Amino acid sequence: TVVTSQDGQLRWCAMLPRFSTRRCFLTLLCVTALLFIVVNLVAHQEDGANSSTNSKTKRTHLFESIILGPFESWTQSTTTTVADVEVTETTTLAKEPLPWYMAKGKRLPKPAKIGPSGRRIAKLFPGEDRGADRIENQLMFYPPDPIEPGQVKKILMFNGLTSWGLKAGRETFAECPINTCSLSANRVDAEDADAILFKDHLVHPGIQRPAKQVWILYLLECPYHTAHVKYNDLVNWTATYRSDSDIVAPYEKWVYHDAAVTEFQGPLRDFAANKTDKVAWFVSNCGARNGRLQYAQELQKHIQVDIYGACGKHKCPRSLAEKCFELLDRKYKFYLAFENSNCKDYITEKFFVNGLGRNILPIVMGARPEDYAKSAPKHSYIHVDDFATPKQLAEYLHKLDKDDDLYNAYFKWKGTGEFINTHFFCRLCALLHDDYPVKSYRDINEWWRGAGTCTTSSWRTLRD
Repeated sequence: TVVTSQDGQLRWCAMLPRFSTRRCFLTLLCVTALLFIVVNLVAHQEDGANSSTNSKTKRTHLFESIILGPFESWTQSTTTTVADVEVTETTTLAKEPLPWYMAKGKRLPKPAKIGPSGRRIAKLFPGEDRGADRIENQLMFYPPDPIEPGQVKKILMFNGLTSWGLKAGRETFAECPINTCSLSANRVDAEDADAILFKDHLVHPGIQRPAKQVWILYLLECPYHTAHVKYNDLVNWTATYRSDSDIVAPYEKWVYHDAAVTEFQGPLRDFAANKTDKVAWFVSNCGARNGRLQYAQELQKHIQVDIYGACGKHKCPRSLAEKCFELLDRKYKFYLAFENSNCKDYITEKFFVNGLGRNILPIVMGARPEDYAKSAPKHSYIHVDDFATPKQLAEYLHKLDKDDDLYNAYFKWKGTGEFINTHFFCRLCALLHDDYPVKSYRDINEWWRGAGTCTTSSWRTLRD
């Protein structure tokens, strides 16, 4: 209230209100209502915070599955765009860094532990771990004792370097955990080399082998397509696709991110969507020993099989290879990944690249069923030997064609691991630094092409 003082100046003064029971009651009612609103607001905010935390956790697992696969444990920040909204989340990865040979892997080998016998515990050679390929053991091997800078192991490439696409010197080993090795194509180095590597066939180098020098035979093709070895008792180490080789050199190597997680945990896409055709096959060799063409032609009597190339009616030129394989992804549900020979462990790019590398379900013929089981992701293919006849196989394919859930179950492996670079020369270098026992194959031809190694019939028939 504004009043005028005796000196004529305006003054502000508070006028005390008259006491009113009605006004007092209304004031008390307003204060009570205000307190009630505040209390509920705080409680709501706390509930909202909990809800936000739960939602955030769910989103984290979703992004983790989509981007990284089902890993767990060490954390990193990941930015993801979903429905045009950028969201930054903290994802959880494996309990320890992935090994160096995997994508984004950082974990390097540590010096091998020594057992009570005084020998390393790591299992590197076939006799030390039968049934396993030991590739990862070799990739993670580092000798127990420190490697001196001058301990460079020399590897003589007896057939030259051109077919390998490599250069002489140490460049090949630059990215290896153990890089103290060198390549040479000069046969003058034969006596001084720590190892001599023969590709496809063995030619006597004309020297008496030094005590610790190893002669290695590298074979990529199956026994039907490799020459008889003349000097069959001179080979120390083998390097082939077979899992019982000293240095296994497969066409591809599948490794899970977590051995306990073999199925994708996130939402799975529909791999059957918009696919209108059944079976496809790209083939140019019509005279394979295992009768694969005859099997495919019998299968055609019971289900659609489109054969592309020299052995069929459909055409897709090699010059358009990528477009041909896009055709597989777009139109077909099944692909015949048939090898040209039925030999144990013989699984080539026909399966790994043409089959698993596409969004199509491969049907395999070639290696034994147990070979595919240990080399491929779980439930990722169909083996012809699981069915007594092509007709029975066709009946099962018709069943999958009508049941999208059953069909899509064959793709749950995607996102659970990766095909790794097996770093053949890195492993060779590491093994040359091992205190390896000297050994020789008594009969390399018997080992390579002996009874039970290959068959011109099906493995099912051979066992029956």
